Amino acid sequence: MTMDEERAHLAASRAALARMLDLARHRVATGAQVAGDRYTAETLGRMLKSYAKELAEEPDGPLYFGRLRFGRGGGEHSGQCYYIGRRHITDEAGEPMVIDWRAPVSRTFYRASARDPMGVTVRRRYGWRGGTLTGFEDEHLESGLASSASRIVAEEIERPRVGPMRDIVATIQPDQDDLVRADLDESVCVQGAPGTGKTAVGLHRAAYLLYAHRRRLKRDGVLVIGPNPAFLEYISAVLPALGEVDVEQSTLDQVLARRPVTATDGDEAAAVKHDPKMATVLSRALYARLGEPAGPLTVTEHSARWRISEHALGRLIGEVWQESLPYGIARERLRSRMVGLLQRQAEARGYSPGAAWTRRMGRSRPVREFLDHVWPAVRPEDVVAALLRDPSAAAAGILTSGEQEAITRPRTKWSAADLVLIDEVAGLIDHPESFGHIVVDEAQDLSPMECRALARRSAHGSLTVLGDLAQGTTPWAASGWPEQLAHLGKPKAQVIALTAGFRVPGAVLAVANRLLATLDVDVPPTRAVRGDGSLRVRHAEDLRSATAEAVREALEHEGSIGVIAPFALDEPSDRVTVLPAAMVKGLEFDHVVLVEPADLAPRLLYVALTRAVSRLDIIHRRPLPAAIAP
Repeated sequence: MTMDEERAHLAASRAALARMLDLARHRVATGAQVAGDRYTAETLGRMLKSYAKELAEEPDGPLYFGRLRFGRGGGEHSGQCYYIGRRHITDEAGEPMVIDWRAPVSRTFYRASARDPMGVTVRRRYGWRGGTLTGFEDEHLESGLASSASRIVAEEIERPRVGPMRDIVATIQPDQDDLVRADLDESVCVQGAPGTGKTAVGLHRAAYLLYAHRRRLKRDGVLVIGPNPAFLEYISAVLPALGEVDVEQSTLDQVLARRPVTATDGDEAAAVKHDPKMATVLSRALYARLGEPAGPLTVTEHSARWRISEHALGRLIGEVWQESLPYGIARERLRSRMVGLLQRQAEARGYSPGAAWTRRMGRSRPVREFLDHVWPAVRPEDVVAALLRDPSAAAAGILTSGEQEAITRPRTKWSAADLVLIDEVAGLIDHPESFGHIVVDEAQDLSPMECRALARRSAHGSLTVLGDLAQGTTPWAASGWPEQLAHLGKPKAQVIALTAGFRVPGAVLAVANRLLATLDVDVPPTRAVRGDGSLRVRHAEDLRSATAEAVREALEHEGSIGVIAPFALDEPSDRVTVLPAAMVKGLEFDHVVLVEPADLAPRLLYVALTRAVSRLDIIHRRPLPAAIAP
């Protein structure tokens, strides 16, 4: 097809998408009228609005990025030609004009090669600028002479990054595609250095799973956990651009925010609270509230009198305990079993107790008082507050006297670590909201107790765990994945390392890889795919002035600029972002100005060095750390 023919197909595809959007909006407007009842109308309305919202995302952006032409060896696709894009588009007859990148046939676009063409004769890639088609290139796979280098792919990878993170559907590599299309029931852990695409892989896997298991995940939900709000803002546009708008994106702090945080822990107290030993301490503190029967239970109603012996009550408690139910569910199970005994007595005497009678028995004063004595109702906050006032009984033999003293607090003001403890107790009392799939980024920085909070929410689902052990910067950062995955409840999850660096240029990776040897973690060095990029090191006595000058020079180039500095700076452009090193994890900028690296701990320095995707300026007054010194 010529360029004119390609533009005609693009215009027709846009018209088809506009028609689909108009039809979806019409169905939203009329859906309530065709539904049989209110519940059906509301359900149908939500579905139609979600579909219309998905279609409306970026309607003027590139509708497709590739095309496959199959030869006679293409099996069921022999002689067919398919455009591959971000969503499925059909003409008025229902024939596909663009195939969703997640469809089974689309996998061939990412997997076919000159060595194994998979029935494809020609793979075409399209170049875009905004929504304008600028050109295309063809790979003749069947001839076996196709080049492994793609100019369009290289330009897409190296394109300046202004604004939020974009999807990578046009440039997914075969090893990334394997991870994206891993089955829903499989949990995977992706170890990847900056620029290897691990975050994009996780988000695209979420989009793929929603496509492949739409009904199940619409019911059970998908949750994306990021390290901070800035990171979530950065990735916020990726899933909507792929047509997925009903995904919850949150930080773990936001998930656990049952109470406002009004206190700050010291380092020692925080370390104790995030230690997995606290799970046992909290369980002890909760179940220490259980009591023993103090005699038989007698319930009277009018002239009737029902009695459960102390022995029978003890047997019921033992049965419920053996079932290992959550605390609150077990309390209600005990209530139900007691009412069941009372009901059998009533039936033996000729009564016919119905549902109203059983409800009255369950709420009767003797039953309530008995339950409050042997299995009292509790709030998670009350358990944690009592423990922090006096941890000695629950912590005996588990925490040292020093550790107990560190967490003891007479007044109840909640810290961020306390919310993790409250969530642990809440999980012991009842099942928390669970998700069909959770994507957790920067997972190496989670404490064991934070991991347990996520494990409770994915007990019946799967995880995509993303991280880089070299970037662990919290006091409890993981040094290896097996133990971290065990805390996350997925000890059998496969760990796959991505080692090809697509975003960080070779000049920057060379310095960052030298730093790896000082970080005491077992991770492979990253191989730079890109040979471009620049690195400048400047000594300056006046750091502020030198930084401002570096920013002015950076503004002469296209792209975003990140200043990683311990001081504020007047920002001369909305392209410039000034952040402390502790806030830059997960972000990337075309140009980075890193100020005084000697002030940063080795792992934080590694994070800061690898934020640049084109150019890096290092400005220092103190001597550079030996690992990165020229």
